[in-house]
Amino acid sequence: MRLTWLGVFVTAVAFFALHSTRADGPADNQSEKVRPVPPAGIEVPEEERDDLEDGLKRLKAAIDELAQKKDARTQELLPDVMIYHKGVNDALTYREFFKPQEINTAKSLLNDGLARAEQLKRGEAPWTTATGMIPRGYISKIDGSVQPYGLVVPESFTSTGPHRWRLDLWFHGRGEVLSEVNFLEDRRKNKGQFTPADTIVLHPYGRYCNANKLAGEIDSLEAIESVKRRYRIDDDRIAVRGFSMGGAACWQFAVHYTDRWAAAAPGAGFSETPDFLKVFQNESLEPTWYEQKLWHMYDCTDWAANLAQLPTVAYSGDKDRQKQAADVIATALKAEGIELTHLIGPDTAHSYHPVTKLEVDRRMDSIMALGRNPLPLDVRFATFTLRYNRMNWVTVDQLGEHWERATVRGTIQANPLQAAILLNVGNVEALTLSIPAGHVPFNTDLAVKVHVIDENNDQTIDVPKAGSDRSWTVSLKKDAEAWTLGARASDELRKRHGLQGPIDDAFLDSFIFVRPTGKSSHEAIEKWTQSELSHAIVHWRQQFRGQARVKDDTAITDADIANSNLVLWGDPTSNAILKKIADRLPIRWRESEVVVGDRKFSAEHHAAIAIYPNPLNANRYVVLNSSFTFREYDYLNNARQVPKLPDWAIVDVRTPPNSRYPGKIVDADFFDEHWELKPARAE
Repeated sequence: MRLTWLGVFVTAVAFFALHSTRADGPADNQSEKVRPVPPAGIEVPEEERDDLEDGLKRLKAAIDELAQKKDARTQELLPDVMIYHKGVNDALTYREFFKPQEINTAKSLLNDGLARAEQLKRGEAPWTTATGMIPRGYISKIDGSVQPYGLVVPESFTSTGPHRWRLDLWFHGRGEVLSEVNFLEDRRKNKGQFTPADTIVLHPYGRYCNANKLAGEIDSLEAIESVKRRYRIDDDRIAVRGFSMGGAACWQFAVHYTDRWAAAAPGAGFSETPDFLKVFQNESLEPTWYEQKLWHMYDCTDWAANLAQLPTVAYSGDKDRQKQAADVIATALKAEGIELTHLIGPDTAHSYHPVTKLEVDRRMDSIMALGRNPLPLDVRFATFTLRYNRMNWVTVDQLGEHWERATVRGTIQANPLQAAILLNVGNVEALTLSIPAGHVPFNTDLAVKVHVIDENNDQTIDVPKAGSDRSWTVSLKKDAEAWTLGARASDELRKRHGLQGPIDDAFLDSFIFVRPTGKSSHEAIEKWTQSELSHAIVHWRQQFRGQARVKDDTAITDADIANSNLVLWGDPTSNAILKKIADRLPIRWRESEVVVGDRKFSAEHHAAIAIYPNPLNANRYVVLNSSFTFREYDYLNNARQVPKLPDWAIVDVRTPPNSRYPGKIVDADFFDEHWELKPARAE
């Protein structure tokens, strides 16, 4: 192989042109005529393909050799080598070279991977202490894939000493051709919009082009944890930032994980789905009732109250249509009594104005110098789902009803006689108050009372004192309309954090597609099952950049049941695992019917889609016949990339799958808070 291309580089101008966002327009509102995302790449000339395959073979051999070394350091650093192989291999295998110069980029990346492999083989890893632009990687819990991220490490960085470093996350913009090859090239050449002094900047890949939602969201969280293992990060000085699609990501990270950050600086982008699609995309929307409910998950306007806990500096160009994102947040915040700091670039479209950009940075630096308040005495929290259930010292353990707004206002008060915690809650049935060791702000000898006000109660509860280590934890639950001390039973079947649905939630953690080895009794269901399973495998790789783990139903082990969500394809006549648990699910199968409560559907041409706690392991999900629920039409605009189905649905397979749905959805709903069927909705 001729690995002599280290001097062959794409210029920065050409690179940014490559990653420019494709304009949205009326053509992208036609669900019957959807262009592919990512687009088809170019043909790789045979000689170039041979060179790349030779390089991949050599790098794979080096990776396999390193994998045999069992020391923890090699295993921790091996993903930093693997990212190069995966990036080039996927581009070659799946035709994701989009311009001829990317072939030379791939060759250069293979050289980087081989160089790192040789260094690691010698017990060296100079990139771990280097400054500048450093591509790195980690192994994801979701599908076992290696995922890349980029770092900009300041020149002042030292790997020894007590100093802990500020960390800024920068979420990238939309890039339909942002393959791993192009991401890695960007991460070794482009410092990005902001490089604050004495700050490590983390550029998550986000699993491609999804505005860091769903698996892309978990990618960013996993990348943060990887960086924390490898660098001394100050937990109280972490900020989230981004522009365009990255601004959208920044908004949702700001409202969902508010208490993790010291500051947020979203620029442009979108902050919710319906208004943005009307204003920016000129799209006429006809959502189902459950799609509207599910918009709450990523409609940041609904969560705006949480920004009371987080210093936020928004930016827009005055001529940018995406200014709409901050404008609607400003309106939502005003309803909460908060004025949004919204810096406007004059005479500017979709970019940072150079002077206003400096002001954004100045304000962020001022906030970051103070850092996060680890224990605010006053807490405001809004949520719609237990997926996002924490704000500082308040954790919501149970909701009255999912996808309705739940709120907590909490205040810690103390006087010489007692400590009091005042809570005003809505749509909350159980919660935990927890202050870590050393942080209790009142004397440990004081009696503690919690005063709770909700829709039906105004009561005071005596609770345990703080511990001698100045920690304090109390759980409260609502029983028979009154609040009592104590937590819900851990074995109670109910919706809880990480086990609350909807269907898409299963793909935020380890999952396995369980392929049926039998055949359905119904030909149409068999054909649909095989088609949808194939679709799920292909589109998981295309949209979330990993290989879905697929196992036959007869090969599922106890370890699989213990560690992964099981996605069961087929019906009880074709899938052995589904047959084993069918009588323990709320949806039932008879010889000729699929039964949902008092509703019956012909089993000959109706398939069940659902999520439910696994009867074989109630700490994991089973999913029936579904991957993530948005489809090809939704790839065209990131604001569409939100869950499309609730906890269960019945699909009539006589209507073929299309770019929006897996067939005709004839019924669908959420389970209640105890995972039971709700009464049928009135038509």
